[in-house]
Formats: sequence, C-alpha cells, structure tokens
Amino acid sequence: MTTAPGTGTSHRSPSSTRTPTRTRPLAGVGALVRFGLRRDRVRLPVWVLALFAGTLATAGNYRTLYADPEDRASIATTMNSPAGLAMTGPRHYLDDYTFGAMLGHQMLGFTAVLVGLMSVLTVTRHTRAEEETGRAELVRSTAVGRHAHLAAALIVAALANLALALLLALGLSGLGVESVDTGGSLLYGFAHAAVGLVFAGTAAVTVQITAHARGASGMALAVIGAAYVLRAAGDAGGDGGDALSWLSPISWAQRTYAYVDDRVWPLLLCLALAVLTAAAGFALSTRRDVGAGLRAARLGNAAASGALSRPLGFALRLHRGMLLGFGAGLLLMGAMYGSILGDAEDMLKNIEQIQEAIEEIGGATVAESFASIVMIVISVVAAVYAVMAALRPRSEETAGRAEPLLATGLSRARWAGSHLAVATAGGTALLLAAGIGFGASGAASTGDGSLFGKLTVAALAYAPALWVTSGFTLALFGWFPRAVAAAWIVPVYAFVVGYLGQLLQFPDWMNNLSPFGHIPRLPAAEFDWTPPVLLTLLAAGLVWLGLAGFRRRDLETK
Repeated sequence: MTTAPGTGTSHRSPSSTRTPTRTRPLAGVGALVRFGLRRDRVRLPVWVLALFAGTLATAGNYRTLYADPEDRASIATTMNSPAGLAMTGPRHYLDDYTFGAMLGHQMLGFTAVLVGLMSVLTVTRHTRAEEETGRAELVRSTAVGRHAHLAAALIVAALANLALALLLALGLSGLGVESVDTGGSLLYGFAHAAVGLVFAGTAAVTVQITAHARGASGMALAVIGAAYVLRAAGDAGGDGGDALSWLSPISWAQRTYAYVDDRVWPLLLCLALAVLTAAAGFALSTRRDVGAGLRAARLGNAAASGALSRPLGFALRLHRGMLLGFGAGLLLMGAMYGSILGDAEDMLKNIEQIQEAIEEIGGATVAESFASIVMIVISVVAAVYAVMAALRPRSEETAGRAEPLLATGLSRARWAGSHLAVATAGGTALLLAAGIGFGASGAASTGDGSLFGKLTVAALAYAPALWVTSGFTLALFGWFPRAVAAAWIVPVYAFVVGYLGQLLQFPDWMNNLSPFGHIPRLPAAEFDWTPPVLLTLLAAGLVWLGLAGFRRRDLETK
C-alpha cells in the first residue's frame, strides 16, 4: 500500500486487489486429497482388497459347487421364495441362473452394503471427525477454502470406489468362468462404485446435521439399513411389491442385471442421487459454523441428574445412541434370519459345502444346525459394538475430554471401567435382543415354539466371547494406546474362521484361536459350562491387565 504525498489517499497495487486464496471455496482441495490418501494408505487398501478377494473367492466357489446346469436350476428353484428373494435379490436373475446371474443375484446386494459402509466411514473420518477434534479449524485458518474438506473427502471416497470397480472388472473377467464376461464384469464393478457414491453423498449430508462424528455415521448407516430393508421387502413381495425396491439405491444396482441384461441406465439414477446429495451437503455446510451442526443441541436441565454425576451413568449417556442403533439393527437382523428358518432345509439341500458344515455341527433338525451358523454372524456384529464402545475411552483421551475429568477425584480405573461396563453389558443386551428377534421369528416360520427359548439362550451363550473382546480392547488401550485399532482383529478373524471357515473347511486350530470358536454351537450342540467359564476368567484377566497398564502410563493431553 502506498500513499500519495499531501493527499492522504491510499492506492492499492493491482496484486493487492485480487481475491485472497482463502476466499475461494475449493482452495487446497488437492493438498487435502493427498493428505487423506496418505492417512488412509492402509485403511482403504484393506477395505478394497478384502471386498475384491471375497468376491473373487465366491465366484470361484460357484464354479465348483454348481458345476452342472441341473445344480444351478435346483438352487434357482429353492431361491424362488419370498424368504430367498429377500436375502438375495430380484426374481429376474432366476430366469437363466448362470454363474454370472448367481453372482449378481446373491452377492451384489450384500457387498453393496459393505461398500456403503466404507464410503460413509471415509467421508465422516475426513470431515466431521476433523471438526470434532479441532483440526479442521486449524487447517482452515490457512489458505484452505470452506468446501475443501468435504470435497476432498468425497474425492477420496470416489477414488476408493473407482479402484474397487476396476479391480472387480479386471479380476472377474480374468477368472475364465462361464458367462462372467468382460462387459458384465465392468457393469458389476461399477454398480458397486455407483452405490458407494450414493452413500458417500448421504454422509456428506449427515455430517452437516450433527456436531458429532458418531452421530453422523449412525444416521448414514441407518440410511444404508433402510435401503437394504426396502430392497428386501420389495423383492420378497414379487411383482406386486416391486415399487418398494425402486426406492433403494441398492436395488438400482441389482437391477442393472449384470451378466443377464447388462442394463446401464439404473446406474444413472445412482449417479444423479449421488450428485444431489453431495450438492445438498455443500449447500448445508454454508448454513452452519465450523464444529457445529445444523441440529441445535437440546438444552439440558439446570442441574444434572444423579446418574450423570456418576461415571457409569455418564458413560451410558455417551453410548446411548449407538447402543440403541445397534439394538434395533440386531433385532431386525435376527428377525430376518429367523424368517427363513422354515425354508432352511429346502434352500440348503443342494449346497454341498453348507450341508457338510451342518452335518459336522450336528443337531436335531436342519433349522437348529443352520441357526448355530447364523449365531456366529450375530455374535460378530455384537462384537463390533463391543469394540467400538471399548474404544471410546481412547477417543475421549485424544480429544482432550478425559484430562479434566481425571484431574478431579475420579480415578482412572473407575473412568475406564465405566466405559467397559457399558461395552460388556450393552453387548450382552444386544445378544439378547438378537436372540429374541431370531427366536420369535424362527419359531413362527418353523411352527416350533421351543425354538424361541433355544435361540435366545444360544445368543446369550456368546456373551463370554464378547467380554474377552472388550477385555482385549481395554488391554491394548492400557498398554499400547496407539495400537488400539488392532482390536478389530478379533471380530474380523471370528467371522472369517467361524463362518467362512466352516464353508471353506479351515483346520480346527484356526478356529481355536478365536474366543468365539470355543462357545458351544447352540442350539445344535450340547451346552458345556467349561469354555464359557474359562473365557470369563480370561476376560477378567484382560480387564485387570488393561486397567493396570492405564494406571501406569502417561495420559495423552492437549
């Protein structure tokens, strides 16, 4: 700036009249995208490669399990029931049940949910979580535009979905499986990417509504659940209920009929919805402050209740939303699995590997043996909640909220123990809810009223394995806080060896490495008290170890 002599008038140079870089809404997007990819250099490849490998393994197994056209025609007949269609996809795939049609029918709806989960967590991690920790405000104080964080998060999610789509297209077309051609594989791969973009856009909206990352993820995951339920209800209803399916982006992806009709236009619906939701996210972000949400926080009471003044009550209040969400989801999940128990024998009679797994388990009926396999899935989902709840102390510590609490007379053991108590008791309650839904629906579908009690008890039998999972998480938190993400190994490994391992016939020693592998396979097997008691003692030892480590280490402070 210069001043003309004697006039007092200031003159700006041409460069000083330019709009500052920080006022451009998308300034700094490139740098944030590179930073996001750097942060997720392990997380996203694991997601993408796991989905890719699982799909290729399934496609290869189809060629082995259903080598003859008669076998494929037989499984198509058993799938042509309301329960079978609700668990898989639309009936049109069954008209010519080739290997490709089987893949699109049985796998696309399931993997689309996982792709949606990947996209939601990616967008939430790079937007709302950054604001909640205060890092977004620090970054935006530099030459970074208002929309840069959201745009970068959506780009990172889009790149992950695109990578998955290309891998699926190349991998499936290169398998050499009959009817799994290049054109269908391209459509199959990009159907996943299109669904992922829809739910990434959904997360772009939910992160504007609430000020908390967990709440934003929970709302987006509820949308994924609703989309799956609409798809299942519409497909189970046949032609008369088809309208419900068209309300779900998961159904749009399935109605491309990859490897059957190879229709591209349903993906345009996904892309249009993805653009609309992303645009809505950008528009809504201008109506709130950094770190705040559009939904105003409710005013609390003038004085805290007696429960909130105690560690356990306060921890329960923090976990309440996630606990209720998981409870509703597991209750619905149990009811959906229970609804097909009556058709289990007809559905599974031609699937050789599942028949072998059921025979190995034993049981009075096929329904009981199949239910014992389903229990693994239910218990693993409950274990996911247990890990998330047990990890809450770490997020409280890194966010700087634990330090002021522990500066008072509250001991570290009581503070961490309160979160652990909610994780263990809440996880047990989730098992109970799933068992009730599974038992009530299973008893109704089979006409066997005794299944209600059997399936409820079978679900609760996995509680000690759940407690070991929580205890292991606390032990990592106490001694190796930077490695707490390793706690996810327990539920993931339990699913791989407990569920897939039975179908792929993994050796027994692999199952024995999982705490869930030692639980008696109720209701098919006889109950044995020894494994649950030993697991309970192991859980207690891990809790003691974790609390001892937390008392000895330094607290991460802000």
